[in-house]
Amino acid sequence: MSVDKQILEFSDVLTAHKRIRYKTLRTPVLYETPLDLTARAKIFLKCENSQRAGAFKFRGAWNAAMQLNPNEQSKGIIAYSSGNHAQAVALCGQLLQIKTTIVMPENAPHIKKVSTEKYGADIVLYNPERDRREKVAMELINEHGYTLLPPFDHPHIIAGQGTAALELFDSIGELDALLIPCGGGGLLAGSALAASARSPKCRVIGVEPVLADDAMRSFRSGQLQYAVNPPTIADGARTESLGEIPFNLIRSLVTDIVTVSEQAIIDAVRYAFLHLKQVVEPTGALAIAALLSGAVEERGRVGVVISGGNIDPEVMTMCLK
Repeated sequence: MSVDKQILEFSDVLTAHKRIRYKTLRTPVLYETPLDLTARAKIFLKCENSQRAGAFKFRGAWNAAMQLNPNEQSKGIIAYSSGNHAQAVALCGQLLQIKTTIVMPENAPHIKKVSTEKYGADIVLYNPERDRREKVAMELINEHGYTLLPPFDHPHIIAGQGTAALELFDSIGELDALLIPCGGGGLLAGSALAASARSPKCRVIGVEPVLADDAMRSFRSGQLQYAVNPPTIADGARTESLGEIPFNLIRSLVTDIVTVSEQAIIDAVRYAFLHLKQVVEPTGALAIAALLSGAVEERGRVGVVISGGNIDPEVMTMCLK
């Protein structure tokens, strides 16, 4: 599959899974948890908070990094991210011994900055209220010749992210609904591709913060909408908009996109810790928040992707109060 391919197919997800399965973890699926009674459905939780680098992002990053040619590897790679994609790309750089540069906002969670540095990446900070991360990254690309691994608007990234849902379906069979956290749309688009083949009748629903509702507005209007530096606790959903490639897939394959409040996100992080015994970051808890708050009232067999678990201790303390 070429990088400029705009139309992805389920076969791309299958190929990605074959490519990455020896480096990624087949994360656990939790079921028969207290959430069944609360949501009045049979819930299956795909725990990507247990993935390498603490989030699903390693799947897409590794799928893309594995397809770099020798010239691209020699010049180095660059990514922009508030944290989880940053850590994933940094880990890829460490594993492949490639120079890695990450453009991160100054307000990125401390734990994500530290982990990104731990994997050996050079961090370039920017002010999200003044600068656009794409512009900062492009200036560095023009200067050094780096290859960009974007967080979601890339076919290799999307295909890799879809492997999480593929594993879920292969583990537990067909579902009536699948709830997916949504930022830039890579995970949602890839998951919808997997659902279209493995469980065609499954309703695929994206979940994002009400303070960062650009995906919902885009989905319902049919045109890309924007949210500049939205002030949500879910840092992984602070994306300016959906990517163009994910948006096209989402429009054709996703059933709906709903939003949840900041309080609902906090409540979901607390619920995951106290009742599911899982450490989940705010973005990773979006789908759980949709169930607990009633934003989604699906019955039957419902899949939930917990997308990440990288949370600052201070944020976790606040959520547990």
